[in-house]
Amino acid sequence: MRSGEIGSKRACGVAMKLLEVAGLNKHFGGLAACTNVDFHVEQGEILGLIGPNGAGKTTLFNLVSGALAPDSGTIAFKGCDIAGHKPHEITRRGIGRTFQSVRVFSKMSVFENVLLGHHFGNAKPSNPKEANEGTERILEFVELSAMKDARAMDLILANQKRLEVARALATGPDLLLLDEVMAGLNPTEVAQAMALVKRIREKGITILMIEHVMKAIMSICDRIVVLHHGEKIAEGLPGDISKNKTVIEVYLGE
Repeated sequence: MRSGEIGSKRACGVAMKLLEVAGLNKHFGGLAACTNVDFHVEQGEILGLIGPNGAGKTTLFNLVSGALAPDSGTIAFKGCDIAGHKPHEITRRGIGRTFQSVRVFSKMSVFENVLLGHHFGNAKPSNPKEANEGTERILEFVELSAMKDARAMDLILANQKRLEVARALATGPDLLLLDEVMAGLNPTEVAQAMALVKRIREKGITILMIEHVMKAIMSICDRIVVLHHGEKIAEGLPGDISKNKTVIEVYLGE
C-alpha cells in the first residue's frame, strides 16, 4: 500500500479472525479491570464494545494497543501474540487507535498532526513527497482539507475527533480502534461520524469501536460485545443484544 493510501494492508477475502483475545486478565491493585475476557474480531467487520462506565472497555483498548501489558492471557493479531508489545511495535503491525479523551497535538497544525501519524506508523524513513501527498489524501477523506493549516486546538470537538481518526488512519491500520468518537457530539455530528466509520470500513479496514451512542452502535455494528465489571456478559448481533435481559438490566435500561 502506498504512503497515505487509505485501506487495509491486506486484501479482504474469506472471513478470518484478525484479532483474537483469550483469557485476558488485568488488575490494578485489588481492582479487576479485565477478567478472563474472550472475543474475536473478524476481518472486515465492525465490532461494537459497550458497557457501563468502569466496565473495562478502555482498559481493553489499552491492552490491545500496547499502552498496558496484561497480567495473563493472549492477544493474537494476524495470528501472532502481541500481548505486552510496545505501542509503536503494535502500530507498525497494523493497529491504529483513537482515545476516549481527545489527544491531539494542540499547537501543531491539522496537517502536522496527520503527518506525524504517518511517520509513527512506518518503521522506515519515508519519502517526504509521498508522506505529504498521503497526508493530503487522508485529510480529504475525513473532510478536513480546508482546515489543514489551522492549529488543532482551534478546532471544534467534532473536528478534533475527526483529526484523531485521520492521524490513526495515517499509520496505515488493518484494525482501527475507535474509543467514543461520537461522545459529546450533536445529532448532526453523530450522523456525520457514523458515515465516516462506514466509509472507513468500505476501504477494507476492520473496526473495533467503543461507543455509548446506542443509535450508532445498533445501526452500524455487525456484532456487539458487552462488558460489565471487567467481564464479558454478552456477545451477539445488535438485535439480540438489545433484547438481552442481563444487558438491559445492567446497561441499556427499559
